[in-house]
Amino acid sequence: MTEVTLARWQFAITTVYHFFFVPITIGMSVLVATLQTIWLRTGNDRYLQLTKFYGKLFLINFALGVATGIVQEFQFGMNWSDYSRFVGDVFGAPLALEGLLAFFLESTFLGLWIFGWGRIPRPLHLAAIWLAAIGTWLSSIFILAANSWMQNPVGFVINEAKGRAELVDIGAVLTNPVVLVTVPHQLLACLMTSGALIAAISGWHLWRSTRTPVEPVDQLTDRDTHRWALRFGAVVMLVAGAGVMVSGDVQGKVMTDVQPMKMAAAEALYETAQPAGFSIFTIGTLDGSAEVFSIRIPYVLSFLAEGTPDAEVEGINPLNAEYAERFAPELERLYGPEVAAQLTSFNPNVPVTYWSFRLMMGLGFAAMGTGLLLLWVTRRGRLPRHRLWFPLLVALPLAPLFANSFGWIFKEMGRQPWLVFGLMPTFTGVSPGTTTGEVITSLVAFTIVYGVLAVVEVGLLLTYIRRGLPDVSAEAAPDSDASDDDVDAPLTFAY
Repeated sequence: MTEVTLARWQFAITTVYHFFFVPITIGMSVLVATLQTIWLRTGNDRYLQLTKFYGKLFLINFALGVATGIVQEFQFGMNWSDYSRFVGDVFGAPLALEGLLAFFLESTFLGLWIFGWGRIPRPLHLAAIWLAAIGTWLSSIFILAANSWMQNPVGFVINEAKGRAELVDIGAVLTNPVVLVTVPHQLLACLMTSGALIAAISGWHLWRSTRTPVEPVDQLTDRDTHRWALRFGAVVMLVAGAGVMVSGDVQGKVMTDVQPMKMAAAEALYETAQPAGFSIFTIGTLDGSAEVFSIRIPYVLSFLAEGTPDAEVEGINPLNAEYAERFAPELERLYGPEVAAQLTSFNPNVPVTYWSFRLMMGLGFAAMGTGLLLLWVTRRGRLPRHRLWFPLLVALPLAPLFANSFGWIFKEMGRQPWLVFGLMPTFTGVSPGTTTGEVITSLVAFTIVYGVLAVVEVGLLLTYIRRGLPDVSAEAAPDSDASDDDVDAPLTFAY
């Protein structure tokens, strides 16, 4: 493998791994704040139990997410310095906003929330978790704005003397059409993932309670609490899933407008079609350059791409010729004829793009179907009793989580062979001094460290999931100011 391929593998592995934590953090921040709001409004201890129970899981995930996210920044300088030099002036604005505004907002108020139980008035304590959630969502918005610029670069000029893009309109970057559709799609997908996690964990506790006779009153109370949480998570998952479908439809139309090659590759559509059918199953040549066999639903792709059933959708082969004519002069001007000549094809990896798109949708639909089934099974006080519920509940949160990951794989692989669409080919962004041995060494090191962190994350989550709902009798007492005896009490990580 070349250093370019190895650098891409390293960035892909670390990014996908990091993104396992991101949807849960973004979604759970809002759901935990919602549970605490319900407790403050109703005074019912069940919601305080759920707040503390899922709040602890949220914090474990948040800590591991921060630790793995730091690695991403180092890679820009280690393996992709030419890319950083080219985009740094544009990326600096949204990423500075993310670091200086959003991250400090979420981390500061999350700290107040962690150590503020019983120490600050309840309304202010509730405000702390909501501000932390807002910071988390703002952080994702700024990062999505930076990524969307790579998909559809706007608001910049090329400084030919310095050989880089320079920002001229931050408003254009933040209101990029790709940003406006990606943000709701991604945030709703995060809520869907977190709703599935809550439904699965509480569903497992319910299922486990049916394995043995339930006699103590507190176990009956916990059962009612988990049943409510299961249905709450399932409803969140279904409502957010419906929003993901709607926003995904809009996103597909924007994608067709700014990156028609990505849409063509997602459907393995090699030749322009009018009307175009949605591929149920397509077999291509081994090199992914031509269709051998396909089963298609007529008119559907035309509607997904353009909103009308008889619209024309451009195919991979004519788009490849169009891109060569459109981008070759600019590439020669920016990088010289020798570099431009290396970009012989503008096709992404069609099999990866095609199947990641379908896995994204298929796993999302499977999660929504399981959520509907859970609502039906738990209607009118019923419980999930069948032994098959155990594997279904284990798979439930993994389905939308992996759907998120496959969605990002589709988004990034469908952009290839570009780092910045139409401006910077991927192979031109690698650090000029990087060697194959250096990338292999760092790749192995990161993989080992991430493997250890995965064991730590799963171990901590399973430990606290098994413990079940906490005792909140002390915290549920009426709010009052700290007594003089408590003034010097040490801060505690109380849950």
